[in-house]
Amino acid sequence: MRELLVIGIGAGDPDQVTIQAIKAMNKADAFFVIGKGDEKQDLVDLRTTILEEHVTGPYRVVDIADPPRNRTPDDYEGVVDDWHERRAAVFEEKFAAEPGVGAILVWGDPSLYDSTLRIVERVLARGNVSFDYSVIPGVTSVQSLAAGHRMVLNRIGEPIHITTGRRLAEGLPEGVDNAVVMLDANTTFTQVPGEDVQIWWGAYLGTPDEVLISGRLRDVESEIQRVRTELRERKGWIMDTYLLRR
Repeated sequence: MRELLVIGIGAGDPDQVTIQAIKAMNKADAFFVIGKGDEKQDLVDLRTTILEEHVTGPYRVVDIADPPRNRTPDDYEGVVDDWHERRAAVFEEKFAAEPGVGAILVWGDPSLYDSTLRIVERVLARGNVSFDYSVIPGVTSVQSLAAGHRMVLNRIGEPIHITTGRRLAEGLPEGVDNAVVMLDANTTFTQVPGEDVQIWWGAYLGTPDEVLISGRLRDVESEIQRVRTELRERKGWIMDTYLLRR
């Protein structure tokens, strides 16, 4: 492979794909698609829809089986590092077999809570394959959340804090009144104290299955938990993002 394109494709809506991303996709000979198991086939189907809608020429799809990892580790950073190394080995093998321009379609934007660029750098550092690569930005789930709720993420003059459910469990930093939370598998918002906290929550953002709930946290947290559980049981997976504001 002589060139790799890492393309942000938005949160799932084919209309969120930028003109720059469409131009990049039409340069690619092969698209590397990382499988997440049968329960997340919806994600592969969404990628297929995006390719069918926006790519006009011939292309190949190269399937990559994502190596399994422990989702509840004691040593989180160590487990993720090992997972990245195993991912890099798989990517390296697939990259080496492709002669032309390859592309990876990344949900949202490659710069925000996504490991693709780290894996690509690992592949290059191994020294067995060599290629140039470019990054094309995309619309994030954070932007889709704000658009869905028709809101501004921060109040005038205030900062916005972006974190994970794992970090939220440790408490919000002092002075943080606007926090976007991603990758929260445990509805950690229920642990946030206070009667003056608002929440804007969204699941499957940018897709036909999008669900939005907002209100005073203490009033709607049980509803969000119930809806989230029902959605996860029905689809087998869930991706959600939310804003907390004091």
